Amino acid sequence: MRLAPCLAVASLSLAAATFAADNALSSAERQQGYVLLFDGKDASGWFVKGNKPLPTTNIEEGAINPYKSGGGMVYTKDRFANFVLSCDFKVSQGCNSGIFFRVGDPKNEVQTGFEIQVMDSAGRATPGKHDCGALYDVLAPSKNVMKKAGEWNHMEITADKAIVKVALNGETIVETDLNKYTEAGKNSDGSKNKFEKALKDFPREGHIGLQDHGKPVWYKNVKLRVLR
Repeated sequence: MRLAPCLAVASLSLAAATFAADNALSSAERQQGYVLLFDGKDASGWFVKGNKPLPTTNIEEGAINPYKSGGGMVYTKDRFANFVLSCDFKVSQGCNSGIFFRVGDPKNEVQTGFEIQVMDSAGRATPGKHDCGALYDVLAPSKNVMKKAGEWNHMEITADKAIVKVALNGETIVETDLNKYTEAGKNSDGSKNKFEKALKDFPREGHIGLQDHGKPVWYKNVKLRVLR
């Protein structure tokens, strides 16, 4: 059905306004000290593992899609220590990805940084340490609030000295103190993990990374506020 001219213009204006709201800071966010790490177009502040520029083909509709970017990880050039990281993401069916932070060595993100799992795990009754929102291989989310594949989710990661918190779609699902993890290969509850040194000894500053693990995944509205 063809829209009347005035309705068509109104619809286009609404769509434009909606798109403009993505990858932008509100006045409140600016006052709080947030900065955009990606504006929807310019990825010059990011690099692909191997110190290569992010291909423009990995920017899709205002989002970074690290899939097939060439190195398995897309990193910020800047390094961050204590911060609140906010972003929206959606996964494809069967997707496995992750948001890494405080990565000390981009060539070895698993053993020098932390990962918050991004996973197509919507509907799983009891989420585990490898499901969406988990501090990977360390702490499972307290509940499963992940939306189904193809829908946008909102995540906030707080890294404040030894404290790590994760909120997914408005609910806090992970909160822990890294100083409690005092043994290599072991979590604070005594369960095993894959890390070669105690988490309390991991870097407290490093790159932020978005993982390509073999399926498309999209990240937008990537914002960060430094904590002193």
